[in-house]
Amino acid sequence: MSESLRFDMRPFRILLIAGEPSGDRLAAELVEQLRPRLIELGAQPTPETLPRRTALPPEFFGAGGRALRQAGAELLCDLTPWASIGLFDVLPRLKHYYRAFRQLYQAAVERQPDVILGVDYGAFNLRFAAAIRRYLRRRQDWFHPWQPVLVQFVSPQVWASRPGRAAQMERTLDLLLSILPFEPEWFAHHAPRLPVRFVGHPLVDRWPVGASSVHRPSTAGAPRLVLLPGSRPDELRRHGPLLAATWRRLRQRWPNLEGRCVVPDPSLVPMLRQTEWPAEVPVEAGPAAPALCRADLALTKSGTITLECALAGLPAIVFYKTAALTYRVGRHLVHVRHLAMPNLLAPEPVYPELVQDQATPERLAALIEELWLDDARRLRIREALQQVRARLGPPGACARAAEAIVECLRRKPTGLPVPATNARVLPAATLARAA
Repeated sequence: MSESLRFDMRPFRILLIAGEPSGDRLAAELVEQLRPRLIELGAQPTPETLPRRTALPPEFFGAGGRALRQAGAELLCDLTPWASIGLFDVLPRLKHYYRAFRQLYQAAVERQPDVILGVDYGAFNLRFAAAIRRYLRRRQDWFHPWQPVLVQFVSPQVWASRPGRAAQMERTLDLLLSILPFEPEWFAHHAPRLPVRFVGHPLVDRWPVGASSVHRPSTAGAPRLVLLPGSRPDELRRHGPLLAATWRRLRQRWPNLEGRCVVPDPSLVPMLRQTEWPAEVPVEAGPAAPALCRADLALTKSGTITLECALAGLPAIVFYKTAALTYRVGRHLVHVRHLAMPNLLAPEPVYPELVQDQATPERLAALIEELWLDDARRLRIREALQQVRARLGPPGACARAAEAIVECLRRKPTGLPVPATNARVLPAATLARAA
């Protein structure tokens, strides 16, 4: 068989970009769901004399972390150590984003994947998808038939901040996989030509019914507290001292207070301990679920972890601190009343929120004490959290996401792969905006 025909019969190639620990885990779960479906798709008969695909295992490559590597993907770069929020936290890391953006862009053009899949990490992934779309518009003709499916799994929160980004998503993406129930309707009004599929929230699979906290009151008369400072180095630098000071105040109130802290990655443990962390509070690295199931109350930064608290049925106090300039800019850009997702999904806010200057050890400690002494209030919170869970959809989010991606591949126009071309290096200004 000629070289060109053997090149033609290649497995599916999927480029994934996950830039945060939570996205890395989600990308790994999606790979496990995609792999058998893509093998099955490649094995399906076609009317062609010489099939363009085989039933070989698909190739996954791109950016991710430990979980994606363990799922069998080839990692070209790891963005998870540089995860940050806000312009002024991003600026010192621009060179890392620039290098990763260029490396991934060149790999995409040279290896021509069938799917380019952004997993969360919207600021980077939307810019990357737009750069690929521009390349395709310049090069798409009979002799350059590469037509990848551009997919974003987990929408950036454009409904909360900078809604104009929806128009860019409409021009760029072939499919948006939504994990929040209100997003399809929002996009139907703001980007009606963008295909949006609500697949449910992946956290539901990690929290099956009956796996939440038992909520037996502590026999010591003090709450069992779980401290959740975040997953990014910048968050630990700001939240570590805040939680340590809050813990010391609570220990004055309850000398027999029990507590533990959870961070997602072992590399964050020494960083947290450098913040005058109290020796009596153990720091665990890994999933938060075991600690949530043993706790009575949580002190948690805002973000996805608040949904884990909700699925655990755990009452919590939510806080967040960021760079002062980032906060000032964000106040003018963010158009939702709450940061914690359970507060947006429930009929009424369920978790108190303290942001920026409001987040002080005194106020956090006072709220914990109020919540622990009010049994009826904790019961109402748990009842409200059951409604939050119901809105997140049934289990199987990654399976439904994989099926939607495969359906896109079935429908897309196909063409013969072309020999690798040298990727045009994008202007520095374009690459720098990847942050």
